[in-house]
Formats: sequence, structure tokens, C-alpha cells
Amino acid sequence: MPLQDTTARYGSLTKTFHWLTALLILSAIGLGLLAENAAYATGDELARKATLFSIHKTVGIAAFLTALLRILWAVSQTRPGLLHPERRLEAFAAHLAHWLLYGAMVIVPLSGWVHHAATTGFAPILWPLGQSLPFVPKSETVSELASTVHYLGFLILAGTILAHVAGALKHALIDRDDTLRRMLPQRADFPATAPRRHFLPPLAAAAVWAGIIAFGAMSTSFAPEAPQQAAAPAPVTSDSAANWQVESGTLALTVSQFGSEVSGRFETWDAQITFHETATNGSHGRVETRVSIPSLTLGSVTDQALGPDFLAAEAHPTALFTADILPAETGYIARGTLALRDAEQPLDLPFTLEIDGDTATMQGELTLDRRDFSIGDNIAEESSLGFGVRLDISLTATRTAPDANS
Repeated sequence: MPLQDTTARYGSLTKTFHWLTALLILSAIGLGLLAENAAYATGDELARKATLFSIHKTVGIAAFLTALLRILWAVSQTRPGLLHPERRLEAFAAHLAHWLLYGAMVIVPLSGWVHHAATTGFAPILWPLGQSLPFVPKSETVSELASTVHYLGFLILAGTILAHVAGALKHALIDRDDTLRRMLPQRADFPATAPRRHFLPPLAAAAVWAGIIAFGAMSTSFAPEAPQQAAAPAPVTSDSAANWQVESGTLALTVSQFGSEVSGRFETWDAQITFHETATNGSHGRVETRVSIPSLTLGSVTDQALGPDFLAAEAHPTALFTADILPAETGYIARGTLALRDAEQPLDLPFTLEIDGDTATMQGELTLDRRDFSIGDNIAEESSLGFGVRLDISLTATRTAPDANS
């Protein structure tokens, strides 16, 4: 069978691209629907759901790359024309479906890929490359835009596939012509049909896709702002008045989910710090920190992380860390307890501190075991959700009172 297309038949490469693209797209659609509707009440169910989404994403990207190759090949070929060009309405519908499908084969998987790259979390792609994309930032706005385009594009894709199949069946069963047979893997010769250029169908298809992207952008731009996270409670008063005021800082965390790191942060927290550069009875002071649990952002798994099986933000909205500040071999250590959910555990936070006049800069890191606080007890496998949760803390504080101990 000839490799290239002619006005009488499609070549073997075009047929291969056609059926391979169809297989990948239909597989991606089926996997996506299965993943979307899969339960995730237990660890096994969550792992199965994530695996389905990972396979869906991987197959979708394979479909995108195959579609690009198919389109590049198609535009370089002289393809057979329609068998009934005199049926103008039918010819217009066929060409419109053709161009809508070409757009869908690119836009639907690409928008899903952008959504994956713009967010953080659930279900990695099953190959080393593609977890992020150039020029695609980690952005909730970009993620929402891509998600909207992906969903609307899927509706266009599904509708166009149904119309495409219905048209092929009409030609095979009602018209009884060679339209479908020309794309089947056979060597039969068919009458040559000269292709005709039609500019209105591609323009109409382009208008549809431009409208979908514009609608996605507008719906993202005018979406109501998310409600403000609950402010952290006022700090507890310690025995000695705090003499440092936190001006800025970051309380970030990183977890491992299905072998991939997922990073986030608590947006609302408050620390009351009493610190003296000269130690008294082996202590430099004390710190009391309250964290608003509902203020957590953790990419696409934020809602899951705040749910009752994990941080239980509604029932336990505040975490409290109280500690004495002690000298260490390198820097300092805040040694105390962390109260989170219904548990209270001893906790050591090593940190470095640089003081320049009345400004202090602090950096610290530690790893918690989520099991100590009954977080994610329904996921017992570390391969699904890592036991360790890394916290990275940094802050800048200014002195609010003279240091009487110095």
C-alpha cells in the first residue's frame, strides 16, 4: 500500500495516524470518565483513582503528540475529495467536523497538560518529562482557565466524534459509497476525486475554538474571589512580654504523594516571640505560634488535605506550637510541643538566626510524621502518601523593646 495519499486513496501512514489517534483519544476519554467517577474513601481507592488519572494524562499527551504529527502529515498531502461535493450542506458539515476535530485533537489534551503543569499535586504523568511546561507558571488562574477550556473542548470533541461516526455510518449503510472504505486497511482502488478548498468551515471552526478560549478567560477573570481564610487566633500571652514582632514570613510544607512532591503553605499564622541574645538559665526565650489550618493551600489536593481524614480543618481549625528557645551546636533549637487535631507531640525545631541591629532573620526546617497526629490514617501505604511531612519556616522580625538581658 502506498505511503502517501492520492486523490484516489489515503496512504498507509494517514490510515495509521487516523486509527491510532482514534484509539488514543477514545482511551483517554474512557480513562478520564472512570477516574472522575472513581471513589477515594480508602487508601486503595485513592491509589486506584490517582493511577487512572495518571494513565489518562499520559495517554492524553500521547494523543496530543500523535495528533500534531498527523496534522503536519495531512497538510503536506493531496487527499481525496468528497464523493458528493454537490451536497453543499453535507459537504459543509463534513468539513466543519473535520476542522473541529483537528482543533480538538490539539486543544483538549494541551489544555489538560497546561492544567496539570499549572497546579500542584494529584496524579503525576507516567514518564519523566512533562510534569511542568515552559512558560506555564504555577497559577490558580492559569489552572482554572485551562480546566475550563479542557472541559468545554471535551464537549466539542465528544459531540464531533459522534457526528463523525454517524456520518461514516450514513455513508456505509445508507449511501453505500466508498467514504468509509477509503479509510479501512485495504488495497482496493477507488475513483479519483479532486479535493476542493473551502475556507468557511475552517474559519467557523476557528471561531468556535476562539469563543471557547475567550469564554474560559472571561469566566476565570470574572469568577468571584475565594472567601478570605479565617484569621489566626490572637497569640497567647506568655509570662514575659514579647519583644520581637514578625514582619513577614513563610510557613511551607511538602508531602510526597504517589512518589511526587506536593508543596503548599499556610497563609495565616501568628507568632509571639520573646528572644534575648544572652541566655538566662540556658534559655534564650520562648515562642508561641498559632496556625490557621483552613488557610492551607496545597495545589489540587487542598480540599482533600483539609478534609476530615487529614487535617480536619473544620473540627480543628488551629494548630499551636509552644517552645523554649535553646542554644544548639549550630544556631538554636525551639524545643516544645505541637498541638494538632486531637494530638499533642513533642517537637524540636532547629533553626538559624541572623540579627542585624533590630532586624532578625530566621530559617528552620523539620520533618513531622503524619501518623503521630492521625493524619491520613485511611492511607497506610507510604507509596500512596508519604509518612514524612517537611516544614520549611522562614521569617523576618523586628525588635519592639530593648533587650534587658544583653
